Amino acid sequence: MSGTAVASRPIENSQAKTSYKILFIIGLCHLLNDSIQAIIPAMFPILEKSMGLTFTQLGIIGFSLNIVSSVMQPVIGMATDKRPMPFALPLALTFTFFGIIGLSLAPSFELIVLSVLLIGLGSSIFHPEGSRVVYMAAGARRGLAQSIYQVGGNSGQALAPLITALILVPLGQIGAAWFTIVAAIAIGLLIYIANWYSNKLRIETISKGKKSSPTSHQKALSKQIGFYLFIILFLIFARSWYISGITNFYTFYAIDKYSFTITQAQIYLFAFLVAGAFGTFFGGPLADRFGKKNIIFLSMISTAPLSILIPFVPSSLALILLTISGFILMSSFSVTVVYAQELVPGKIGTMAGLTVGLAFGMGALGSIVLGYLIDLIGLSTTIILTGFLPLLGLLTLSLPSDKKIAELYSQE
Repeated sequence: MSGTAVASRPIENSQAKTSYKILFIIGLCHLLNDSIQAIIPAMFPILEKSMGLTFTQLGIIGFSLNIVSSVMQPVIGMATDKRPMPFALPLALTFTFFGIIGLSLAPSFELIVLSVLLIGLGSSIFHPEGSRVVYMAAGARRGLAQSIYQVGGNSGQALAPLITALILVPLGQIGAAWFTIVAAIAIGLLIYIANWYSNKLRIETISKGKKSSPTSHQKALSKQIGFYLFIILFLIFARSWYISGITNFYTFYAIDKYSFTITQAQIYLFAFLVAGAFGTFFGGPLADRFGKKNIIFLSMISTAPLSILIPFVPSSLALILLTISGFILMSSFSVTVVYAQELVPGKIGTMAGLTVGLAFGMGALGSIVLGYLIDLIGLSTTIILTGFLPLLGLLTLSLPSDKKIAELYSQE
């Protein structure tokens, strides 16, 4: 495939030694980055009360956070496939640092949106380059490496309900200022990563070969691969909209249906997200054994009956179903990224930007559309309708198996 040798050679060298130290550090940075992002939807009940925001305005805040990532991540990924940028990583968390300061002090809806845009910009820079670090450090353990990285991010998201209950509920909006410490720690760790990254690039540059040009077979595959990639992105749409409905608005549903306090409702969200983090970690090894396509299909279809039932069951059973559905649904998260990268070899940053970035972008669009639907048709009806989204996982049946993907490129 086309692309620079610097960008692609670390992936091609499957015999390279796995650098677990780097993987765990970048995974920790992913946790810190995503924990900061996750406090924004977790703050929705607080902002709704303190500033009198509508659900549509809350949706706009969620949209502002994520749309920057969805637009910028693929762009940055394409740019860094050609020219990797190690020190963009600490720069990314510097944007986030200032965004958090603004979020904690913003007196108006408009300034909250501006602060959230800075946090989204930081995330859009972090994720593609973070994915490249993962591949450079992975060696022969690509699936495991991606799981370590992604579980860091999902664990960070899972911390948001606890953070809300322990910090934001008692302190209010100003409590977000505590996360400047989190951002500062991440900046320090990413400076270390950037130095390792730069040294790794120098080593790769010494032994790099000439760029390869697309073969006629690769050109013939382009439309077919494009169709498969479209299906993957559509599956991400379905998964992301459902997750957006749960993370942004299920707390309101639990407060209304079960007469919960904000803290009690956050426990349910915490269970969903923690289970999702575990699912993300186990999804990679399961896909290595049973196939990536199979895990993507099973994660969506097995979630569907649970997600459909959740709005109708008592609170105790809802907690159980949310936990199980979070684990099952998110087991395909890291698998989807690796599947897309194998569909288009050598474009690690671009595919990471599309899959992870699109997940944010679809969540962004979902947050604003679902917020509007709640204002239009009611909270309960909207939550019920989102439960049917995982049924779109049936589209996975049109994707090629792992073996078929290998056969497509074996002819090159």
